[in-house]
Amino acid sequence: MPKKKFRPYTPDQSFLLPPSPREWLEKDHLAYFLLDLVPQLDLSEIFASYERELRGYPPHDPRMMVCLLLYGYCTGVSSARKIHRKTYEDVAFRVLAGGHHPDHTSISDFRNRHKVAFHRLFLQVVELCREVGMGGLGRVAIDGTKRQANASKHKAMSFQRMKEEEERLSKIIEEILEEAEAVDRAEDEAERRGELPQMPEELRHPETRREKIREALEALKAEAKASKEHEKKTKQAKKQAKEKRYRPASPEDSEEAKETDPDQAKLPFHKVQAYADGTPKPKSQRNFTDPESRIMKTGNGYIQGYNCQIVVSEESQIILAQAVTNQPPDPEHLPALLERVFESCGEYPEELLGDAGYFSEDNVTYCEERLVEPYLSTARQKHNTPRPKVRGRPPANQTPKQAMARKLATRAGARVYARRKAIVEPVFGLLKEVLGFRRFLQRGLEKVRNEFTLECLAHNLRKLHRRIVSEACAPAHLQAA
Repeated sequence: MPKKKFRPYTPDQSFLLPPSPREWLEKDHLAYFLLDLVPQLDLSEIFASYERELRGYPPHDPRMMVCLLLYGYCTGVSSARKIHRKTYEDVAFRVLAGGHHPDHTSISDFRNRHKVAFHRLFLQVVELCREVGMGGLGRVAIDGTKRQANASKHKAMSFQRMKEEEERLSKIIEEILEEAEAVDRAEDEAERRGELPQMPEELRHPETRREKIREALEALKAEAKASKEHEKKTKQAKKQAKEKRYRPASPEDSEEAKETDPDQAKLPFHKVQAYADGTPKPKSQRNFTDPESRIMKTGNGYIQGYNCQIVVSEESQIILAQAVTNQPPDPEHLPALLERVFESCGEYPEELLGDAGYFSEDNVTYCEERLVEPYLSTARQKHNTPRPKVRGRPPANQTPKQAMARKLATRAGARVYARRKAIVEPVFGLLKEVLGFRRFLQRGLEKVRNEFTLECLAHNLRKLHRRIVSEACAPAHLQAA
């Protein structure tokens, strides 16, 4: 026995009286914050969806399910299986679950069932942040990042490759059928001897693969035809929009704009490249695992993924708007994200900062007509490269691109634009490096949009919780101020 005296250690010691869950964690823990916050949120849409279900075993309380999902995303745990396991192993999850242990299927189904409700919760939390002085609209920044889909780029195939593969497999199947006839004759001969050989499994596999490729071909053709029709409608809508320009920003104007051009409030969608007759072009691709994902270029090469977009406020780095699309270029996202800021805040920001990926003359006009001052870089600038000096008066005949480049080259413009990377880029860094959200777990555009909504919702909740805790811990004279 050691001579040194240690503190008593009895892991099998039973409690005379069970401790309260409110004593298991620190008083200002995020789990307790969610337990207090979630019941105050409007969950009527979620509760209403269960009113029609009068039969079967009672479902889990939606408040508990929302708490588990939000806390999971706040701590970088988005897998339904891991959340289920945490309700046994993690104290905070046990507190939120209240002794329940919903299985991974229930958690996943709940997340997918209430996609619209989670978007509404995101808007509610943005409103709460603004009520406590966070998420101001004086200056915001927009940025995007390409994220890996739950699919491999090696599972994608072009239209031309599909046709070639179909022809190749058809020849293989013909050879297999000829071989099958030989097998039939051999079986007849073997039957007389009492031996019945089985057809090899690999003889049936090429036909199955050919059918799968044929299905992908038909789907690609249908998508190409639909995209061609959509392109015609879009061109017609843009032509009408040019004839009647939008008025300055107001709620009525925003609704009128949506009615004038129904697609302007929608997010961009990557359309299959097709000829005039709707036939897909040879390089048009489709992924067998996640057909809605697209090949996208990143700084490290190409990935099969989605384009994640956010608009972040300079005050407290609150995410005011977010979206996920399968359209790689960024310019088309700016109008839709700006409208989403209006949706969540009821007004447009004063200044909008964006890198060169968002610049276009249409985007500059779109911002100015809504009284938003744009600071959009016109070209990518290498590190440690001095900006050109601006002298004299601006030329009278300068283009919008030249005017924007000149504005950013001034001291005031350069000082404002320099804030862009400090406002929005740390948010993506936190989502990727701190919370570990580098790859989508689900497949399909609607599901990954819901997944990203929960991530952005969790980010804002972390900021809100930290703000409330810091104010509660501040000295009395600072709280009064």
